Amino acid sequence: MRQDPIGRSAIRCLIVLVFLFPFTGHAVQVRSVTEPVYSTAQATRGQKTYQSQCADCHGKVMEGSSGPPLAGAEFLANWSARPLSGLVDKIQKTMPFGQGGSLSRQQSTDLTAFILQTGKFPAG
Repeated sequence: MRQDPIGRSAIRCLIVLVFLFPFTGHAVQVRSVTEPVYSTAQATRGQKTYQSQCADCHGKVMEGSSGPPLAGAEFLANWSARPLSGLVDKIQKTMPFGQGGSLSRQQSTDLTAFILQTGKFPAG
């Protein structure tokens, strides 16, 4: 009798897990970049915070100066494969430079919304 290196029971278990996992509440929801994930109100609040806390280092139109750009090809190359929550976390924990942790979670989320709006991602 020929043996399967993985075994049929292991394959059945894997198939069951693949189909059940999304229904357990632990699965990460995957969204396309074209799906709306922020509101216009968030982006408006984020713009105010950006102008007062971020523009000196990241530029008036997010082009970058002493800080990296927050729009355009370079920004997308750094962040397009990462979850938005990672960007929110980075903003909240490390920005503004030298004052990391001074922004609230709401401010960091609003800033992320403004970054998305500037990058022409749809609100909704």
